[in-house]
Amino acid sequence: MILRPFLFPLIAVTTLLAHSATPAAAATITGPARISDGDTISVKGTRIRLNGIDAPETDQVCIDKAGKTYACGIAARDALIELVQKRPVACTGDEIDRYGRRIMICFVDRMDINAAMVASGWALAFRRYSDIYVSQEQTARAGQEGLWSGAFIAPWDWRHRGSQTEILGALSVPIDAQQRLLPQPLASVSPTTGCHIKGNISRNGARIYHVPGQQNYDKTRITESKGERWFCTEDEARTAGWRRARN
Repeated sequence: MILRPFLFPLIAVTTLLAHSATPAAAATITGPARISDGDTISVKGTRIRLNGIDAPETDQVCIDKAGKTYACGIAARDALIELVQKRPVACTGDEIDRYGRRIMICFVDRMDINAAMVASGWALAFRRYSDIYVSQEQTARAGQEGLWSGAFIAPWDWRHRGSQTEILGALSVPIDAQQRLLPQPLASVSPTTGCHIKGNISRNGARIYHVPGQQNYDKTRITESKGERWFCTEDEARTAGWRRARN
């Protein structure tokens, strides 16, 4: 998917509302960021969950304004990469979530990148934990930015999706959206909820992984007895020695 240029407003906030998590000593972490997905980064070895926002999962698919499915989790990650542009980040926060990640608001120069991700439509305000970015979400929805240009499942619903999962969209939602966005029964089904990246081994022994939304994803079958496997994240796949499919 080719992303159009992102326009991120310069937003600074002074109020920090953290996710429900374990209190820790207040910290400010600065340095180059390694982007894992649309709401998770690492700075100097510290894993950071961006406070107050929720972006699509890496394996998540959405429907764009033209009615085509695409890998919106990858698009959200790429939006954050484009936003940061290898510049140093400064993150502040005093909570740690159950996965051991710092819950923080991060800035590039004076720009709140948490707010910018929501304003650009590539993340949602995580109302379960904070309403700090609700106004940015409302603006993105009104302007049909990012995810709001088509139809999608909220990230928190995607992680626990089922037949009653709500489909969101700025205007109208295609009548077949649920059928297209929810995984269909396959001959080879992921044994682990939320792990939908297919680690395939080609005839010549090349280890290649496919993410939902890619051209050959649906027809790729996983045979674990041959060494093929499922991955939960692209980082996990790359660490195990797989490379991303070109289509």
